[in-house]
Amino acid sequence: MSAELPEYYFRVRENGAAVFRVDTENRQRRIEMDQIAVVNIRNGEIKPQGDRTLSDEDRATIQTWMEERLQVLAHRDIDDIYRAVDYMNLTTQWVQSKATPEQLEAVTDQLLLAMHDLRSTLVRKKADRMLKG
Repeated sequence: MSAELPEYYFRVRENGAAVFRVDTENRQRRIEMDQIAVVNIRNGEIKPQGDRTLSDEDRATIQTWMEERLQVLAHRDIDDIYRAVDYMNLTTQWVQSKATPEQLEAVTDQLLLAMHDLRSTLVRKKADRMLKG
């Protein structure tokens, strides 16, 4: 752990984070975290905690975190899609080389419906892009 802690800590939640100010400048030299706000990255809302008034520095730090968090989540989304492509290829290999008739019976309908849904959506979206382009 580094010797100097950040001034703010963001406890990630599903739609954003709880924001804490980190304090180590106390008599006991303990780390104290004081919640100052809750943020929602979906709608950009920053709610001060209790009767607090957030400083311009607080708001700027929170806004920067929100922008960086949105970039991380966008990167994860596309990475998940690339993983899905890998899983589809691995699934194809499993079906071709390892799957038993019982295993295939258990998953075939679900896979076919999911693939049909995905294919239909991809074709429709591609057609939309081609018409616009």
